[in-house]
Amino acid sequence: MGDTLRSPTVTTKLQRLAEQAARDPKRVFTTLAHLIDEDFLREAYRQTSKSSAAGIDGVTATQYAEHLEENLRDLHDRLRSGRYQAAPVVRVWIEKEDGGQRPIGKPAFEDKIVQRAVAMLLEAIYEQDFSDSSYGFRPGRSPHEALREVRTRCMTEGIGWIVDADVSGYFDSIDRTHLRAILRQRVNDGSLLCLIGKWLRAGVMDGGVLQHPETGVVQGGVISPVLANVMLHHVLDVWFAQEVQPRLKGRSFLTRFADDFVIGCEREADARRVMAVLPKRFARFGLRIHPEKTALIAFSTPSARQGSAEGNGTFDFLGLTHYWAQSRRGYWVIKRKTARKRLRRTTKALWRWCRVNRHLPLQDQYGMLCQKLRGHFQYYGIRGNYRLLDVVRRQAEEAWRFWLSRRSHKSAISWERFQQLRKMFVLPTPKIVHSL
Repeated sequence: MGDTLRSPTVTTKLQRLAEQAARDPKRVFTTLAHLIDEDFLREAYRQTSKSSAAGIDGVTATQYAEHLEENLRDLHDRLRSGRYQAAPVVRVWIEKEDGGQRPIGKPAFEDKIVQRAVAMLLEAIYEQDFSDSSYGFRPGRSPHEALREVRTRCMTEGIGWIVDADVSGYFDSIDRTHLRAILRQRVNDGSLLCLIGKWLRAGVMDGGVLQHPETGVVQGGVISPVLANVMLHHVLDVWFAQEVQPRLKGRSFLTRFADDFVIGCEREADARRVMAVLPKRFARFGLRIHPEKTALIAFSTPSARQGSAEGNGTFDFLGLTHYWAQSRRGYWVIKRKTARKRLRRTTKALWRWCRVNRHLPLQDQYGMLCQKLRGHFQYYGIRGNYRLLDVVRRQAEEAWRFWLSRRSHKSAISWERFQQLRKMFVLPTPKIVHSL
């Protein structure tokens, strides 16, 4: 839910809502929109990121803040009277690990505020429903908790098989009819559903062309992660816990971070049953399990294989490759290292950044490189992964040296000069942040 709430009235509203949802899991909430008053919008504004780029209207967070109270008052009036209209989302593209591109949307700043307000209401309710196996885009939860859960379950429950699933273009392919039906099972406030409908139908501006996709929620929208979690909670989490696990003969688990999930099974027969039924379950809701990127992986401990060739697989989850290895004391444990695709993407991005920014002042380049490396170490700094952290640091240094030597003739830096600069501008050393 973002930062800690500061408005006592908003805090009270959300706590009361959460208590009602927890007390009655079958309750359908029909009157929520009235809770979004000026004070609620002010709190939503406070929790909205101010650093992202402006949307299609060109209004930045700084500009909106210049007349904040007037703007929030006008926004509340338009919401209350039904005159509020959602603006199209500007689409930009970022590189994916497989060489493709992923679309990200940039909503107008005012739309972000209203989306944040609605997201706060939905989170208060659905956080009482969401499964413990779900970690993505939830307050107080992190990818490293999901990674820890996978490792612990595999090591303590005799998990020998992993279903490594991939949902094809999840955010873009969400069936809106199914989404609305799922929402109405818990939230059936006409005004709130109307707002969500406006955002879904607002359209996407891509390369100067306005498009109106019939499916999907825009990645980058404030409301999108909540809607995506609600959908997969119903499609996957509840289904797996209530219908699949009771039918399996061995132990099993599901760990999900947004649309990235793995299913672990103790027995091969159970894993194959899950593998067979998973595409059918998703197809019922207009979603597709990618047949080539979804795999059944033998993942038993080497000692359990007793010489068999099976079970020596690895799988990637949340950017890290999981594999069995011996500890210093000779025990078999699961270790993690940066996934090959992530490592390649990181080094390519560093190379590209150094090329594009090679004419900036050295101090500015150094500061940004330090920031990028610290961010990388913060996420991938897991015990056993030090060597690949150091690879990234050395690649950053090499890319920096290469492109500094290829500036204009007047400002190009020689090898000797770079060796001197290395002593002045020392890049951060790898750091293990997460022990297990």
